[in-house]
Amino acid sequence: MNLRSVIFVVTTLFSTLFISCGNAQSPPKAGPSSSAKQITYPEWEEEAKVNIRLLPKYGNRPKTEQQKEADNELINNYVKQEGTRHKASEVLINQGFKHLYQGDAKTAMYRFNQAWLLDSTNVDTYWGFGAVYHSLKQYELALAQYDEGLRTDPKNSKIITDKATIYMADFQLNNDTSKLKEAIVLMEQSYGLDSKNQNTLFKLSVCHFFNNDCKMAKKYYNECMALGGKPVTQEYARALNERCKG
Repeated sequence: MNLRSVIFVVTTLFSTLFISCGNAQSPPKAGPSSSAKQITYPEWEEEAKVNIRLLPKYGNRPKTEQQKEADNELINNYVKQEGTRHKASEVLINQGFKHLYQGDAKTAMYRFNQAWLLDSTNVDTYWGFGAVYHSLKQYELALAQYDEGLRTDPKNSKIITDKATIYMADFQLNNDTSKLKEAIVLMEQSYGLDSKNQNTLFKLSVCHFFNNDCKMAKKYYNECMALGGKPVTQEYARALNERCKG
C-alpha cells in the first residue's frame, strides 16, 4: 500500500469515526442497520416545523395538555423502571446513541429529548443533540449544542472529544491545518480529563496521524489497544503500520 492509498484509507475511515465511536463506552456490536430510517437535513427541517420532537429540548415550544399527559406518563414509567430520573435519562441517552449508530437520527433525537425531559441537568443530552446534528452534517448546529453543554460542564470529556471531531471534519473538508491544531488541543484536553476513554485515544491517534506525527499517533494507538482497542479498525491499524514503520 503506497502513501497515497494509506491517506485515502484513513480519510475514508475518519468520515465514519464519529458515529461508530460516538458512544465508545459501550460500542454496538453490529454495523449500521439496513432498515434505518434515513433522512436528509432539508427533510428534517421541514418535518421539524410540525414535529417538535426533532428539535433539541423540544424547541422550548409550549405543549398541549395531551402532550403534557404523555410526558408525565413517560416520566412515571421510566422512574418506576430505573429508580431515579437521572438513571432513566442515562438509559435513554444510551438508546439514542444506539439508534444513531444504526442510522436512525430521528429516533435518536426522540430518545435524547426524552432523556432531557427526565433530567434537564444531564449535560450528556447536549452530547446527544450535537451527535444528531453531526450525523446530518450540520456542524455549526452541532457545535452550538456542544458549547451549550460545556458552558454547564466545562470538563465533560465526551463532549470535548466530539467537539474536537467537528474541527477534524472541518480540516478534512477544507484542508485547514489550523482546524487540525484546534482538534488536537481539544483532544489533549479531553485526554487530560479522562485518559481511559478509548474513543478519545483512537481519535487522538488519527489526529496525530494526519499531523504527520508518527510517535504520538503510535502512543495513543498503543494506549487504546492496551485498554481493549474497541474503536480501532483493521484498516486504521494497517494504515498506521504502513506509514509509521519502525
